[in-house]
Amino acid sequence: MSTQLQPLSHRHVLTLPPAPPAPPAVRVARETAEQALAEWGVNPGHPVVAPALLILSELVTNSVRHAAPPSEQVTVTYAAGAGCLAFAVHDRHPHQPRLHGAGTAGRGTGGLATVMELTGTLGGTAVVRGDGDGRGKSIWITLPL
Repeated sequence: MSTQLQPLSHRHVLTLPPAPPAPPAVRVARETAEQALAEWGVNPGHPVVAPALLILSELVTNSVRHAAPPSEQVTVTYAAGAGCLAFAVHDRHPHQPRLHGAGTAGRGTGGLATVMELTGTLGGTAVVRGDGDGRGKSIWITLPL
């Protein structure tokens, strides 16, 4: 068995303008995801799609609400390949949230707890990847299709 990651054959990047209000930004991110998934042939009724859109909504909401003013924009990367859906939400705020343990032992009931619960239930992974300069991060979610 190979431990090397296979490249994802489909990719789309969305950049949201500086400090957009959360509801419009979330709507645009979700609509873009739905359009990309349709173009890539992912069945909108697949059991992962609705929870993935909720996870995406939570991450975009967090970035829009909490990353301004250091982050001038929020970037969403969508990707898919054989049996895999991935997306990342990037901002330039230096805080890197602790994902593992979010929502456990009374440590949170907000958006990240929802993200981690859904990701785990779906058999996916979540990681925070810091920017090289320490001034931003991406939260990557990978889910099996």
